[in-house]
Amino acid sequence: MRVVLAGGGTAGHIEPALALADALRRLDRGIGITCVGTERGLETRLVPARGYELELVSAVPLPRAITPSLLTVPGRLAGAISATAGILDRVKADILVGFGGYVATPAYLAAKRRGLPIVVHEANPRPGLANRLGARLTDHVFSGFPDGALPKAEYIGTPLRREIVGLDRLSMGDKARSWFGLENDRPTLLVFGGSQGARSLNQAALAAAPILRRAGVQVLHVLGPKNTIDREPPPGDPQYVVLPYVDRMDLAYAAADLALCRSGALTCAELTAVGLPAAYVPLPHGNGEQRINAERIARGGGGLLVDDAGLTPDWIIQNVLPILHDPERVAVMSEAASRLGRKDADIMLARKVLEIAR
Repeated sequence: MRVVLAGGGTAGHIEPALALADALRRLDRGIGITCVGTERGLETRLVPARGYELELVSAVPLPRAITPSLLTVPGRLAGAISATAGILDRVKADILVGFGGYVATPAYLAAKRRGLPIVVHEANPRPGLANRLGARLTDHVFSGFPDGALPKAEYIGTPLRREIVGLDRLSMGDKARSWFGLENDRPTLLVFGGSQGARSLNQAALAAAPILRRAGVQVLHVLGPKNTIDREPPPGDPQYVVLPYVDRMDLAYAAADLALCRSGALTCAELTAVGLPAAYVPLPHGNGEQRINAERIARGGGGLLVDDAGLTPDWIIQNVLPILHDPERVAVMSEAASRLGRKDADIMLARKVLEIAR
C-alpha cells in the first residue's frame, strides 16, 4: 500500500502528517509513504529529517483581495494539480491524506481527478480554504478540535509524535532541566512562539527577565529561528537560557512548570497531551482560531488567556509569577490541561486510513 500525505508550510500542518506516517509504519512496516510539500515550507527540513520521501510542487497561495495576481491563479493551480497528479501516478498512490496548507488544494483536486480516496484532517476550529475544499470532495473528514466547523467531521484529536504523548514530565523533569543547563529546584518558565517564534512574546519576556530572576524564577526561552535580540540577559542565577530553536520540545516541556506561548492547534494539542499549563497569547492575525483554541483550555482551568496587545512585562509579573510560586496551583492546572488532551489520535487516524484504503 502507498499513502501520500499532503500538508506543508508550518509545523502545525507538517507534524500531524509525520505523526500519522510514524503510526502507519508501526501498524505495517511495508507501507510506502510519500509526503508532498512546497519549497517555501518547513517540510523541506522536517520531512527528510524524519526519514520520509518528500516531493515538491509549486505553492499556489490564493490572494485575500482582488488584485492582478488573482488572474494568474487558475494557470498556476492547473500546473500544480498536474504536477501532483504525476506524483500520485509515479508512486502508485492508494490514498491521499491532507492536512491543509498551500499544497493541499492541488493534492485534493489531483486525487479527485485520479479517483483516489481522500482523507481530510483539520486541526483548527476554523478550517482554511484548502480543507474546506477537501471536505467537499470526501466523506472521510476528521477533526482535531471538538465541534469543528467542517460538516461530517469526526473528532479524534490531532496526531502527535510519540515522544510527546509518551512523555512523563514528572520523571523526566530533573534530566530535562539539566539538559538545558537549568537547576532542578527552581520554578521554570518556558517561553516559545511556535515553530517560527513570536516577536511580542520575546520582547515581553526579555523585559520581565530581571524581575523574574529576582523572584527566583528560571527561564527557558526559545526565540524562533528567524528572530534575533539586541542583547541577551547577562549570565546570572537563576538562569535565563535563550536558544534560537529546540528540536527536543519534549525535553523543553518536561523542564517547565508553566509555558508562555502562542495558541496554535499543534501547541495546544501538545501542551494538553503532556499536561503543561500555559499562559496563551493568541496570534492577533488570521481568522481567530488561536483564540478559540486558548479559550477552551482557559475555560477548562488548564491555562490563562491574554491578548497580544495586552501582553506586557507587568502582565507577566502580575499573572504568571504568582502561579510559578504556587506549586499546588501548578498541579491543579496541569491536571486540568491533561483532561483536555488526546494522546491516541495518531493511531486512530492511521487505522481509519488503512480501513478506507482497503
